Amino acid sequence: MMTISYEYEGSLYVNLTNRCDCRCVFCLRHNGHKGSIYADDLWLEHEPTRQEALENLLARDLTSYPEIVFCGFGEPTYRLDDILWLVDELKKAVPALPPIRINTNGHANLILGRDVTPELAGRIDVLSISLNGSTMEEYCAVTKPRDGEKGWEAMLDFTQKASKYVPKVVMTIVDKEKTAEEIARCKALAESLGATLRVRAYIED
Repeated sequence: MMTISYEYEGSLYVNLTNRCDCRCVFCLRHNGHKGSIYADDLWLEHEPTRQEALENLLARDLTSYPEIVFCGFGEPTYRLDDILWLVDELKKAVPALPPIRINTNGHANLILGRDVTPELAGRIDVLSISLNGSTMEEYCAVTKPRDGEKGWEAMLDFTQKASKYVPKVVMTIVDKEKTAEEIARCKALAESLGATLRVRAYIED
C-alpha cells in the first residue's frame, strides 16, 4: 500500500509527489530513507490521480484533524493544480473542513511558469516556506536548488506575493549550526516579505 495520507502530531499530511527541484542537505530522502519520523514509506509507486487522492481523503474523518497539510516526500506544488482542485472538492464535501496548509520550497511560480499566488486565495490558510538561510550563498549551500540563484530569488518573490493572498505565511529554518545573529537576520528577512519566522529543530537520522 502506498502512503497518500498519513497522520503526524494529530494533523493529516497528504503525499502527492516525490518530485523535487532541491537537494537540501538535511533532507531524509538522501540518506536511503524510505520514510521518516512521519511515516514508514513515502516513496510513491505512482503519483496518485486527483481522484485517487480525493477518495483516500474522504475515507477519513477530516473534521477530526486540526489541519490538513500538503507535504509528503517531495515538493507538493509540482501538483498545485491538483491540490487546489482537491481543496475545492473537499470543501464541497466537508462543510467544516479544517485549515489547509502547504509546506513548500517556494518555487511554485518557477516550476509552473506562472504566478500562482492569486489562485491560493480562499483555498490555502497557511503556507510554510523553507528559507534555510539569510543570504543567497547560504540558501544555495543548504538547499541546493536546481536553478541556483534563480531559486533563491523565486522563493523570496513567491513569499512576498503569497502574503497578499494567504492569511498566514511562515518561513522556516532548521536550527542546526545557526547562530543567534543568523536567526535574527532570517527573522528580519521573513518579516520584510510579510511572513513570520519559525525555527525548526534538526532531526537526526
